[in-house]
Amino acid sequence: GLAAGKGVTVAMDKRTAIRAIDEIMTQRVFGEAGSSIVIEEFLEGEEVSLLAFCDGKTAVPMLPVQDHKRIGDGDSGPNTGGMGTYTPTTVFTSEIAGRVQQEILNPTIRAMAAEGEPFVGTLFLGLMVTQEGPKLIEYNVRFGDPETQAVLPLLDSDLATIFLNAVDGKLDPSLVRWKPKTTSVCVVAASAGYPGKYQEGKRITGIETVGKSQVFQAGTRLSTDGELLTAGGRVLNLVHQGTNIQEAIQGAYEEIVKIHFDGIYYRKDIGRRELERCR
Repeated sequence: GLAAGKGVTVAMDKRTAIRAIDEIMTQRVFGEAGSSIVIEEFLEGEEVSLLAFCDGKTAVPMLPVQDHKRIGDGDSGPNTGGMGTYTPTTVFTSEIAGRVQQEILNPTIRAMAAEGEPFVGTLFLGLMVTQEGPKLIEYNVRFGDPETQAVLPLLDSDLATIFLNAVDGKLDPSLVRWKPKTTSVCVVAASAGYPGKYQEGKRITGIETVGKSQVFQAGTRLSTDGELLTAGGRVLNLVHQGTNIQEAIQGAYEEIVKIHFDGIYYRKDIGRRELERCR
């Protein structure tokens, strides 16, 4: 069932697996979503998310993006809904992209059409890039969060035109263009305690001082006197674009320190793996 992106446990030993099953099925930490579980083969590699525009016959992929699911630096601690993303990623080579298109994306669209249920919209592929190649972990029929915040700002064509053509079954890959030689990094600012219990109602300041990045509000609300307050676990997403991964990371962290609320927390290593690969 639905678990807000936090229902997966990567169990490296039997004790961890048993504890996870107890939390899900006995303690009911995810409510009725824990009535059943799925046990899957452990895949070793790097996870990549790929969104695609679909018109029922054609699937046009967006830029590949990598998420940081764990709460702590160095991929430590429990899973979250996502603490930050970057796009594109060198893990997703042209060879991998070709295999995903031919072995996963195109067959999925053809099969749905053959069953009389052509898919029109945004398809989300959760992939693992292994030594044997790309493996599909999951589908979502929606945009991803926080993947979308990093990907769509790099779109260099009109989103509404893409949507309208997809709805009409006339999606042309040439309609989907991306900014050349540009990297995007998204850093998520969360409430203290997330992904566990956290407090809401903390006053947020400094957003207006952010000048070179985009700030997407997520878990926020306005008070009766017009003050911006926290209202969720993941509160804000700050997105910065650069000509390379180093520039995008540096810009994002230079900007996010301008934003303040009591208990603000964000990972300090978003994009680290890509940065190390590019050195």
